[in-house]
Amino acid sequence: MNHPKFTTYKHPLKLSGKEMIERAEKFTELIEERRSVRTFSSKAVPVDLIKCCIKAAGASPSGANMQPWYFVVVSDSELKKKIRDAAEAEEHEFYHGKAPAEWLDALAPLGTDESKPFLETAPYLIVIFEKRYVETASREIIKYYYTKESVGIATGILITALHNSGLSTLTHTPSPMNFLNTILNRPHNEKPFLILVAGYADEDTKVPDIKRKELEEIATFI
Repeated sequence: MNHPKFTTYKHPLKLSGKEMIERAEKFTELIEERRSVRTFSSKAVPVDLIKCCIKAAGASPSGANMQPWYFVVVSDSELKKKIRDAAEAEEHEFYHGKAPAEWLDALAPLGTDESKPFLETAPYLIVIFEKRYVETASREIIKYYYTKESVGIATGILITALHNSGLSTLTHTPSPMNFLNTILNRPHNEKPFLILVAGYADEDTKVPDIKRKELEEIATFI
């Protein structure tokens, strides 16, 4: 049995309790400003910014350190149009038959429908895949564990990193999303997790006037 190698963990920050709380409060203020938007500017975004944010996501914790995520960054206009066409076809089925009435009622305050122009307007679509297994050169199948949990954490860090950099995002999950494997030529061991739309919000962007739950509604301290 191979024993793991360890190295000394050196946290970069040496802070007092007061400094830690101040940093936490500042970070909370930043995150509370985050909103999902559906109208994007076509203004160009430096690809190095996207690369840096994905690198941050790649530092996420994962089950057995298997890092079961893969990011496909789409900026090509033809590919974005193909993705939009396929996504809108699925969304049409959703809004006109597949979705139960209570689901449509829950979505109504957000003003969503089957039209998804942001899939073409935004400069980047970051398509996130979860790797369920890997096949070695000798055709051995190695299963990945806790893939959804791991990819979900990485996606959250990516959204946070993009927001911190000054960009806006939108998570988009048409169902099913198998068309993404075909359009982006991804292998069968990868399952589409979601499309993360990224770019600058349009100057006239409006967002639903919603309220987030208070701390007492989402946490118990015992």
